[in-house]
Amino acid sequence: SLGNFAFFPYASCPGDDLNRCIYPKKARKVSYQASSIQSAPGYFALTLSSGVTTDMTTAQHTSLFRFKFPVAGNGTQSPVLLLDLTDLSDSRQDNATISVDAKTGRMTGSARFLPSFGSGNWVGYFCADFTGANIRDNGIFVNSRASADVKDLKISRSINGYPLPGGGFIRFTSSPSDGILARIAVSLISSEQACKSAEAEIPGFDFDSTRKIAEDAWRVKLNPIKVSRTGVNDSLITNFYSGIYRTMVNPQNYTGENPKWSSSEPYFDSFYCLWDSFRSQLPFLTIIDPNGLTQMIRAMIDIYEHEGWLPDCRMSLCKGYTQGGSNADTILTDAYIKGLTGGIDWNKGYEAVIKDAEVEPYDWSNEGRGGLDSWKSLGYIPTQDFDYKGFGTMTRSVSRTLEYAYNDFCIAQMAKGLGKENDVEKYQSRSSNWRNLYNRDQKSFLLTGGADTGFTGFFQGKFLNGTWYTQDPLWCSNIDPNTNRVCSLQNTGQETFESSLWEYGFYVPGDQAGLISLYGGPTAFVKRLDYLHDTNITYIGNEPSFLTVFQYHYAGRPALSTLRSHFYIPRFFAPTHDGLPGNDDSGAMGSFVAMSMMGLFPNPGQDVYLITPPFFESVSIKSPLTGKTAVIRNTNYDPSYQAIYIQSATLNGEPYTKNWIDHSFFTEGKELVLTLGRNESTWGTRVEDLPPSLSEYVGFNGTAYGTVASKFKRWDVARARVGSVRKHEMSGYMG
Repeated sequence: SLGNFAFFPYASCPGDDLNRCIYPKKARKVSYQASSIQSAPGYFALTLSSGVTTDMTTAQHTSLFRFKFPVAGNGTQSPVLLLDLTDLSDSRQDNATISVDAKTGRMTGSARFLPSFGSGNWVGYFCADFTGANIRDNGIFVNSRASADVKDLKISRSINGYPLPGGGFIRFTSSPSDGILARIAVSLISSEQACKSAEAEIPGFDFDSTRKIAEDAWRVKLNPIKVSRTGVNDSLITNFYSGIYRTMVNPQNYTGENPKWSSSEPYFDSFYCLWDSFRSQLPFLTIIDPNGLTQMIRAMIDIYEHEGWLPDCRMSLCKGYTQGGSNADTILTDAYIKGLTGGIDWNKGYEAVIKDAEVEPYDWSNEGRGGLDSWKSLGYIPTQDFDYKGFGTMTRSVSRTLEYAYNDFCIAQMAKGLGKENDVEKYQSRSSNWRNLYNRDQKSFLLTGGADTGFTGFFQGKFLNGTWYTQDPLWCSNIDPNTNRVCSLQNTGQETFESSLWEYGFYVPGDQAGLISLYGGPTAFVKRLDYLHDTNITYIGNEPSFLTVFQYHYAGRPALSTLRSHFYIPRFFAPTHDGLPGNDDSGAMGSFVAMSMMGLFPNPGQDVYLITPPFFESVSIKSPLTGKTAVIRNTNYDPSYQAIYIQSATLNGEPYTKNWIDHSFFTEGKELVLTLGRNESTWGTRVEDLPPSLSEYVGFNGTAYGTVASKFKRWDVARARVGSVRKHEMSGYMG
């Protein structure tokens, strides 16, 4: 989505004739020189095959482009810049406009676009100015022709499913060696506001100064985390900080650019989507950018105040599609229990999450939850539910049940902090509704060859009358050979969203002890979790897989979590062109990398970080709230990653045996020292060392369960991926 109001450069039009330049976007496209790309925070550059070199930098609402043109054979040329009324997905609707000032060349206008994963539409405005050479002429283009005599254009989309080409052009008398600069600002309010932003943010078209300001802003954001480079491959450093960088791209601060209501609260957009970001991206910002996250929470509550519901997905002022639960409930709870204040009205926030839990919206495909009558009366979302109060895609009954249950668990945590004891009991009780979809007799057979996986008991869809639906546990998994199976939001989708019953079988974040007991105890749980990963059922390129990497902690096997995270990083996450296993989803993948390599992974909605050794000798994190610096230090650090198992630990100099830590570690600036070795130890394996859970842990004998050394070889030769998704093995990397 986005990519609105794009520029396109020509060194000149053939024969110096405007009408011999090509204007339609698909027809004029050219390739770029792959080796020319330069990319850094606040800067991007490339060279087109036409020889035009472009680099760009940015301010808050304004971008600055610099175009350098190849010298013509006769030494004279008139470069042309087009401003296209377009976006990346060609979603422009009717009545786009552009006006060109004949004297100054300033271009202003607007267009209506569609969101990429939501309902409704939105209007963007722009203001573009140019400098660096004298203006020869300017005007508008439409379809395949341009005119310097016409300065204003209003254009429709047309009837052919693709927007008609249209926009403005400006032609210059010369092509100076230091380039032509184009400054463009966007606004969601008006072109006048866009012009004010441009003039305030980049008043003098100073490219180097603008770039430095952008770079300095990024340095401030990245500064809280520092790592030791001792013995570490540079690619891992790049991988780590690139992950951190990507966590801060979305959500975006649109304060002052909200045309829908007036408010003194911040306005953030591009919550895209919370189903992706609640698991690790936003919890990561709680650590390194708590002030920014505080503003995001306030913005979410303000959206509730004015639109009636917390957002679950939002982009460009539009409501996005809900993929599962009401995950803003988890995000608000996570921020609340970790002590964020900063002007947040937590009573209003609690009111908002209670509405998610109790009131069904008319359009629950965009907000809140559906099927609440069944949720309250039956204790689950039925397959093919009868729901006449609200409307959405009648699929995903299993994944919605599991997510609603955890949303209610989170609400109970928030209620406890606010002293609402009756609500604590109510929502803790509902948080156990996941048990109602457990079919203890459900077996699982491989979809290719039909071999028995050896596991019985899975969550399964259930009809209103209590009889079971029959979704195969491996449908929609990474080893499902049916590439045509629908596993997303379509009406023909399955009862799980973008994943299998196998993987959703581990999604009980609030009651891992209860789940472990249901699966037959810690040994059986570990065996099942191993099978999920070892046979490639899970897809690490999608967010439901994230927590499964670290759930061994709950079974008293934190060493296996460590081993598993080293299996996935850098095999599937690397600073290469194909270095992500799936869509980054607004920094979700980046945060998985950052928190895994940092050695503290969250269970969002709980004051819990699961401890694994950092990928570096030491990591320090300075709290932007308190100014105190937390440190994680590895003793016996091995950059070959053979000695990756915690043998013992101290916290502020005192022995520490828990395999998890809480948020005060960051705000109080504590020091965690981990002594490492080559073999699994008993550290973090006792019941009293395990993370909190709604149920009590049973079936533990207080010792580690077996050894993990033999797994290295087996995992090293495992298929990285299956089907049409590319393999990504990094040769020579062990662990």
